[in-house]
Amino acid sequence: MPDRPRPRGPRPRIPLPRLVALGRCQLASLHAIAVSAVGSLVVAALLLLPVGAGFRVLPWAARALRALSDRSRARAARWAGVRIAPPDPLPLHRRSARAVLADEGFWRDLAWAWLEPLVGGLLVAVPLALVEYGAFGALVQPFIRRLIDDGNWYAFVPVRSTATMLVAAALGVAFMAGGVLAAPAVLRLHARWSRVLLAAPRSTELVRRIERLTDTRAEALDAQAAELRRIERDLHDGAQARLVALGMTLDSAVRRLESDPEGARALLLDVRRTSHQALQDLRDLVHGIHPPVLADRGLGDAVRSLALDSFLDVRVDADGLVGRLPAPVESAAYFAVGEALANAAKHSGADEVRIVLAHDGATLTITVTDEGRGGAEVSGGTGLLGVRRRLGTFDGTLALHSPRGGPTTVTMEIPCALSSPKTSSC
Repeated sequence: MPDRPRPRGPRPRIPLPRLVALGRCQLASLHAIAVSAVGSLVVAALLLLPVGAGFRVLPWAARALRALSDRSRARAARWAGVRIAPPDPLPLHRRSARAVLADEGFWRDLAWAWLEPLVGGLLVAVPLALVEYGAFGALVQPFIRRLIDDGNWYAFVPVRSTATMLVAAALGVAFMAGGVLAAPAVLRLHARWSRVLLAAPRSTELVRRIERLTDTRAEALDAQAAELRRIERDLHDGAQARLVALGMTLDSAVRRLESDPEGARALLLDVRRTSHQALQDLRDLVHGIHPPVLADRGLGDAVRSLALDSFLDVRVDADGLVGRLPAPVESAAYFAVGEALANAAKHSGADEVRIVLAHDGATLTITVTDEGRGGAEVSGGTGLLGVRRRLGTFDGTLALHSPRGGPTTVTMEIPCALSSPKTSSC
């Protein structure tokens, strides 16, 4: 596959994401208007319940409101990186308004629908107002100042001469820059505000937590049983078979020692070769259980050893990992990276892979990125699915982003704390 052209030269000084964030603030303000309209429809349906018409309208209105709240949750994660746990699905399969009224998530959505235009809408309007007011001062004020009497003011500047007009224009440019610079922070603040009302109730979170722990415990037990069967099979078919052959060869050598010294010598040489092979089998088995480099040098150097063994050009950045992690976490992370590398080598068609390991004090984050053909799916095979199950044992997560044409990024997160100072070579 031909190499893709890489962008060259310095990046533009004006950050495009900030301009994009400003446009997203505009979309969020329009979305707040739609939320207000749908919230009013839900309230109308509630008021119509005593006369019976509300029982038909309420499920439909609640579904429309949930669609808007789900869209806000998705935007908070995509635009600001704030994850909002959704509530349980609305009980609309029974078409029952009573079931909707008994749903706690519905009432949280309704409270959000009434507060979002007042709080969230005004919040995202701040950078928009700064840009619009700044554009007026910088682009419009200089041309209309002569058409307005001496009471013409822009902000705190009385625009009555060319000098004050230039001051007003500069102030307008400052307002515009402030609005553009503030847009990303406002989006993050808006996402956090949305999480206050749109996050699933604590009771729902606890139930999900219990279900997840139950599932991961069962998966961990199954994985442990499968690992024990693999070790037993490898011992039986590898080292054990060689040791049995070694014993039989030694018996033959002993019997030939006096009658056929040369034959006994050849058998002893065969015993030495067999013992070396058995030792290598045992080393390979131990390496598959817990690599010595992982125990001695830590996760960073263990991943570097994986990179050296791969035929791909693998770059490892472990500067964000400044200590040792608990041994079970290191082992799970090591084998997860190994599986991600194996998938990249088999399916991506990429020549280069970048691995980044970082720890923010509470969570180990590992990203494996390749510039291959993309189109990977977690459900497409047992590799990444097994990694997700392995990480789930530690309450970890695996996220895959692999659009058609690439690149493919596997992001793994494991909640854990550093347990000792760094001991690796770098």
